[in-house]
Amino acid sequence: MISLNFLISEAWAMGPPPGGAQGGGDPLTAFLPLILIFGIFYFLLIRPQQKKQKQHQEFINNLQKGTEVVTSGGIIGRITGITDDVVTLEVADKVRIKVVRNQIAGKPVTGDKDKKGKKGSIG
Repeated sequence: MISLNFLISEAWAMGPPPGGAQGGGDPLTAFLPLILIFGIFYFLLIRPQQKKQKQHQEFINNLQKGTEVVTSGGIIGRITGITDDVVTLEVADKVRIKVVRNQIAGKPVTGDKDKKGKKGSIG
């Protein structure tokens, strides 16, 4: 037979810790690292991406004839015609292509910055 002392010691082992505190701690303390990680992601990734997207949308909305642009495919051309959805680009003399307005990536990057910084180059 099992002794009564053995059963009582088992009952105490399964009870709550002394002082009446339950396990698990404060729920806010458990979620604090998750909240901090989300805050870091928001300020380092999400917010800058939203700002960049907003600037690009403003650029697309303010396109005008004569502006030199580059498409997302890398084609550089000057705008000769604009409708709500389509932009006509002149990529060479009398060579025009039509591009969906949302595929305009921005203004082309010129190579002039590299030439100004070089000194003593031949040519």
